[in-house]
Amino acid sequence: MNITTLESGGRDYRIVDLKALGADRLPVVHRVLLENLLRHGEADLAMIADWLATGTSEAEIAFRPGRVMMHDTTCGPALVDLAAARSAIAEAGGDPSALNPVLPVDVSTDHSLAIDVFGTPDAKARNMASEMRRNAERYRFMRWASQVLDRFTVHPPGTGIMHTINLERLATVVATAEIAGERWAVPDTLIGTDSHTPMINGIGVLGWGVGGLEAESVMLGMPVMLRVPEVIGVRLTGRLREGVTATDLALLVTHELRKHQLAGRFIEFFGSGVPSLSAGERATVANMAPEYGSSTGYFPIDDATLAYLRTTGRDPERIALVEAYAKATGLWFDPAAEPVFTEVVEIDLSAVTLSLAGPRRPQDLVAPSQAPELVGATRGTGALPRRPVAIAAITSCTNTSDPRQLIAAGLVARKARMLGLAPPPWVKTVLAPGSPTAERLLTRAGLLGDLEALGFGIAGYGCAVCIGNSGPLAEVFNTVPADVSPVAILSGNRNFPGRVHPQVEDAFLASPPLTVAYALAGDMAVDIATDPIAPGVTLADLWPSGAEIDALLATASDPGDYAAAYDEAEASAAWVALDAPETPLHHWDPRSTYLRRPPFASIEMHSRLGRYSAAPLLVLGDDITTDHISPAGAIPRDSDAARWLIERGEDPADLNVFSSRRGNWEVMLRGLFTNRTVRNLLADGLKPGETVHAPTGERVPLWQAAAWYAESDTPVVIVAGERYGMGSSRDWAAKGASLLGARAVLASSFERIHRSNLVNMGILPLRLPADRHPATLALTPADRIEIDAAPEALAPRASVTVTIVRPDGGRDSFTALAEIETALEIATLRAGGIIPMILSERLRG
Repeated sequence: MNITTLESGGRDYRIVDLKALGADRLPVVHRVLLENLLRHGEADLAMIADWLATGTSEAEIAFRPGRVMMHDTTCGPALVDLAAARSAIAEAGGDPSALNPVLPVDVSTDHSLAIDVFGTPDAKARNMASEMRRNAERYRFMRWASQVLDRFTVHPPGTGIMHTINLERLATVVATAEIAGERWAVPDTLIGTDSHTPMINGIGVLGWGVGGLEAESVMLGMPVMLRVPEVIGVRLTGRLREGVTATDLALLVTHELRKHQLAGRFIEFFGSGVPSLSAGERATVANMAPEYGSSTGYFPIDDATLAYLRTTGRDPERIALVEAYAKATGLWFDPAAEPVFTEVVEIDLSAVTLSLAGPRRPQDLVAPSQAPELVGATRGTGALPRRPVAIAAITSCTNTSDPRQLIAAGLVARKARMLGLAPPPWVKTVLAPGSPTAERLLTRAGLLGDLEALGFGIAGYGCAVCIGNSGPLAEVFNTVPADVSPVAILSGNRNFPGRVHPQVEDAFLASPPLTVAYALAGDMAVDIATDPIAPGVTLADLWPSGAEIDALLATASDPGDYAAAYDEAEASAAWVALDAPETPLHHWDPRSTYLRRPPFASIEMHSRLGRYSAAPLLVLGDDITTDHISPAGAIPRDSDAARWLIERGEDPADLNVFSSRRGNWEVMLRGLFTNRTVRNLLADGLKPGETVHAPTGERVPLWQAAAWYAESDTPVVIVAGERYGMGSSRDWAAKGASLLGARAVLASSFERIHRSNLVNMGILPLRLPADRHPATLALTPADRIEIDAAPEALAPRASVTVTIVRPDGGRDSFTALAEIETALEIATLRAGGIIPMILSERLRG
């Protein structure tokens, strides 16, 4: 390993000398990975030559990130797993403290905030009070973990969204470490249990999203095993036109890149157009990496990175180290450089226009003029439009972490207020930014009052509407005519049917200022770009110029606001007041409806591989997201999950959201596949969450059929179409399949993180051949699916024989592809999953 010394700020740092290795023609993300491998003594330098010759590599690498980030609804289940594993170790006579994080873990508390109250000055305080009341047991559990586990930090409710906290407060870009008694400078790297972790790529930090199960293994000392990723270079040229926002660019990038096969691939932006983008604009684009199907959306370090670090009040000595280190190691961005990429995609920034995405997928780019026709919006004569804007939400980390977009939204509100405009009463207006720094920025700019006047008072700091914690719609939607169907506009990153709200199937992604404009219009029949929003007022009358935005941003920005805002939020009295024990083992309360010891966190779990004949439990079509599989929104009062809770004394009027119940496997099991748009193709007319139990012919909930099949030792499998498991990284989508007893999932294609989660739960992901789509297989409850996946024969990307046996004796055999990437994944499957594998290792050690 080539090591040299770097001097910065009067200090010497040891660094890996990447320039001496001739790595300057590699993609920058590969240089970061190479540094990591060399520093840990795990690199084969032949991979450099292989890559430069072919633009690809089959080498398997062990990446060791510097830290882990989680949010409360992935952290909660992970902690339940960890607590259950500690209990299992103690019961087996081992030391439970052997399960302890070996690297820093930061946890945000951002996914539980529900917007029950909006449009009032006290909305934030009232929503926060409800959040603390509903989630007190879960939060005490997280407090227990922060007191008992090493290197485990919980950022309490009110500190904001995981990715914004990372961007504004935690990321160092270049980290320092003590290694063998020497001071080192190294790239800041991480993995996060949310697919939008790549937002941090916007300032040159390499990180990507993984499932909670993989994060558990990493924080306990295992590396991230992956094949050297293929890197698609996205060449940016030109510059954004006046009036176009970072959101418009992000939606265009998402639309264009979804045309390419990006699963498991990295994206790196390069070219002459990159320097024209601010760090906030880059972060918006990087955030959407899972929407365009990639692991990353990486922008290398340059002057924009340094400017952002200064703007957010970072230590000047650290900023100087970032610049010196990046230039010394070849990680500094050169707009003229042409690294060797697997493939290059061209995007002209000057071609970006005012845009929306939707109404049901984030990659479906549309012009505002197309939106009315897409949702069948026509001018109505009643008191309520036929396609009313029911929710207009400035929400999510994606756009609210870009200060220019917040200022732009505030300026639209100011101009509207001056003209006497206000949203119609049926519009639920929400402002839930990514961090408390937003409030200070908008206050300094004098815009918070203008937003509040339009109903966009700050309702809290969290994911909120973007993940479906929207709270109730306006009362008018309790009973509406059959021809009225509500629509949502949000500055988020996902708009799958039913995700934003159970009553909303159509939703459009838009920039924060455009969201304000739609709130004023209140009707999707309006072509927002050209039609009057109100009599005599068009969007052009409200839209701010770039000069207006930049001038106000310059006067309103204060680097000191960032640390002050976070320090105040971290000192939450409500959080500190939570009473949590400091014992090494968690006490499992059998009466708890939030925390239940899960059956899969056990030494007794066994491999699901083998040769077997399985019943099809579910047959699904294309684009089944993790939202469809494992819900996150409000628990419906008439659901099986609600009945389980009510039978145990919970208030039917306040059952909380599924995302807050992820520590209770009983509730989550009963919520699987109950999204109202899910269709089980196994038989006609099946309700969401329902299947046919073949031996009895009964139509029953999935969890009931799964229990009956388990009692008769009948294996089950799930069959699905293209892009199975797209969307959020939630590991419960795979844990749910495990609880249903699935030994394999056969799909036309898998999204990256869900595939990994399935493997970590011991479930074999099999890719169907192109001519065997679920829609054409015509599976029935009486069919059987024979799978030949003997543990000793399985290898990465191996062929697996599958045979469908019909009731009349007919047989249809074909070859499926085992979607397994590494030798570690083979070992995980053979062990029955990552948790039993870790338990076995700890007990042996």
